[in-house]
Amino acid sequence: MSAYDELMSFERETGALAQVAGRLGWDQETMMPRGAADQRSEELAAMESVLHARRTDPRIGDWLEAAAGEALDEEGAAQLRHIRRSYERANRVPAKLASDLARLTSRAHRVWAEARADDDFAAFAPVLAEVVQLKREEGAALAAGGDVYDALLDDYEPGASAVQLAEMFGALRPRLVALRQAVLDKPQPAPLEGTFDEQAQMKLSRMVAKTFGYEMARGRLDKSVHPFTAGSGDDVRITTRTNALDPFNCLYSTIHEVGHACYEQAIRGGYRFTPLGQGVSMGVHESQSRIYENQLGRSRAFTGWLYERMTELFGDLGIGGAEAFYAAVNRIHNGYIRTEADEVQYNLHVLLRFDLERALIAGDLEVADLEAAWNERFAKDFGFAVDKPSDGVLQDVHWSAGLFGYFPTYSLGNVYAGCLNKALRAAEPDLDAQLAAGDLEKATGWLRDNVQQYGGLYEPRAVIEKACGEAPSEAPLLDYLEAKFGALYGL
Repeated sequence: MSAYDELMSFERETGALAQVAGRLGWDQETMMPRGAADQRSEELAAMESVLHARRTDPRIGDWLEAAAGEALDEEGAAQLRHIRRSYERANRVPAKLASDLARLTSRAHRVWAEARADDDFAAFAPVLAEVVQLKREEGAALAAGGDVYDALLDDYEPGASAVQLAEMFGALRPRLVALRQAVLDKPQPAPLEGTFDEQAQMKLSRMVAKTFGYEMARGRLDKSVHPFTAGSGDDVRITTRTNALDPFNCLYSTIHEVGHACYEQAIRGGYRFTPLGQGVSMGVHESQSRIYENQLGRSRAFTGWLYERMTELFGDLGIGGAEAFYAAVNRIHNGYIRTEADEVQYNLHVLLRFDLERALIAGDLEVADLEAAWNERFAKDFGFAVDKPSDGVLQDVHWSAGLFGYFPTYSLGNVYAGCLNKALRAAEPDLDAQLAAGDLEKATGWLRDNVQQYGGLYEPRAVIEKACGEAPSEAPLLDYLEAKFGALYGL
């Protein structure tokens, strides 16, 4: 075997073990007995120790050096690029720190879930402070003298920097704020009201997931506190949540996660268990979930089809027809929860978190002051006060999991989705007719062919530029939002 072949054999074993560790995390969120939490923390820490040892194995450095002299194709060169980057990063993080983080975040997740249920930030603050301290240490080790937050961000969006993202988000903010104010000054459409059986919601969610191309033979749909996607290849699992008073929460959380899952299911099979066998970045990943959820799932055409399915399942919705249903799906409304936010206000939720977590990692904000800082910023951005911690600082799972640097990729994904939607509609001029018939094959097929199949083959921005034929910018997203909601609200 060549050095490259030996390296890839080793990487595939590591990738398979990482999938096993991921399955432990999925089980923790969905089916694990509550009393198993402490044991699971030790199991995850042990798996992380094994994975860290493999990712820092000195043989990788030898294989990389030898393989660099071999004649490799585009895929081989991309594999080495990812492996070299991962190897260099892994070697900067002490093994004990990696293990301690895995153990701590598993425990922190349990504490967060209980604190959220009890609306008690003080119960979560001590363990969050420990997580923040370890993430500062990890970031400093990775940064090697550079920006600590950028080093953490690089785990989720390689090549991006907080300064670049802040500039993009700064360009988003003025037009979003102006659109939000203009819409909220108008009369609001009627919301969907009533009680909707939660088992029926799950039934409809499974139907919609299949409509969007999610292969149930290679996945499953369960419930969790916070919807998420886990796995890749032939085992990609998603979760959603139900609320008897709000079926849209379940449906659109499902469609969102289906976007993530279809990306993973569509990656070329030959990349399985290798660095190319997963989404290239969380920004690109989020572009898939957001275009599935919003530009496709909340379109006038698709909601017409969805209206018929819901009336078949739940009877008369008391909403006044498909057009009123479309308005209800896209209703702009004040709310606390990021995952339930409308398209116009969603990014304002993300920017709040982006600024707060940058301050936490920099040491400019301490955990003891986080709840007050959150509430102050929220009131400033949204014009009303947070009513309870579960609607504020405790609503998201990310910080308990140590995912600092993750939040900005949500807004970056929205920007990418805006660019992809523009290109998709140019490629499929009769897209609305297809969506109105519940036919997502060409839409999701275009995304599969132009984005998803490549996995990690190209750099994140290059994937979007290749699909769209131009460099990504915030303009297509803003143009789409202003056109859509301008028409809905008669602006």
